[in-house]
Amino acid sequence: MLKISQVKIMAVLEALRPIQWIKNLSLFAAVILNGQLFNTPIFLKSLWAFITFCLLSSSSYLINDVVDVEKDRLHPAKKNRPIARGDVEEKTAIFVAISLFILGLLISRSVSSGFFTISLVFIILQYLYSFILKKKAVVDIIGIAFFFIIRAYAGELASGYHLPVWIMLAVIFLSLFLASGKRRTEFSHTGTKTRSSLAGYDKTLLDFYTTMFAVCTLIAYAMFTFFEEPIIFDGLIHNFLLDNFPKALGRKWYMITLLPVIFGLMRYGQIIFEMEEGERPEKVIATDIPLLLVILFWGLMMITIIYVI
Repeated sequence: MLKISQVKIMAVLEALRPIQWIKNLSLFAAVILNGQLFNTPIFLKSLWAFITFCLLSSSSYLINDVVDVEKDRLHPAKKNRPIARGDVEEKTAIFVAISLFILGLLISRSVSSGFFTISLVFIILQYLYSFILKKKAVVDIIGIAFFFIIRAYAGELASGYHLPVWIMLAVIFLSLFLASGKRRTEFSHTGTKTRSSLAGYDKTLLDFYTTMFAVCTLIAYAMFTFFEEPIIFDGLIHNFLLDNFPKALGRKWYMITLLPVIFGLMRYGQIIFEMEEGERPEKVIATDIPLLLVILFWGLMMITIIYVI
């Protein structure tokens, strides 16, 4: 009996899709890019915001899997999801989803009233997406991207710090790039059999979307590196450079981070167009070693520029 209970608990945890919580790390962007990573009260607010969005995201995933259970059983990969394969009953999934919804909103109230509002908007739109929006071509891609944008904006509301405008634009275009690549891979693998919105696309159109948004992402990020001045954090070597190489502090150090961004976009493009593995961006980011390494390298460069120099 205990063994059966443990199996069910593990199945429910799997249905929460914890690997997709990686998307919610964008809530820390405002804190990091404004030099507030070591500001404990601000960081804790961002941490609670991250937990809130993990709970709300999982609630929406459960509802989505209940709505799509029949189509998921026709999909080569989604048929192995806990609800589709029968390890989690639909009524259990709905109960857990409601519980996570309530808990997430309760936590969001402790962060700020603005964050509570954006959390409520986020989860309502997630439910609308599961029932209606994802069935419409173009709207489904914009919907996926919009959730990334909400996460970035929620991080601003939680921390009280704004993201640079060019970074926000880069986030918008990057999310559209990932969403377009996701739909392109789905179109190549299963066509319209498991997703009705794909009837509104063809491969050429999805290629155009993916390429266009990749270019826009690179341009927006390049503008950020050129126009944004690094935060003066008074880091470990700041005073040394100030005394010995003062001109070095005036350099546009963010521009060197263009190199890993270019490589990352090229690698993800290779994954989409050559390997056709862009259906689950969060899995790609977490498991593709070259991509994972370049993201970590980019993060290390940003941390160094902001908190060390």
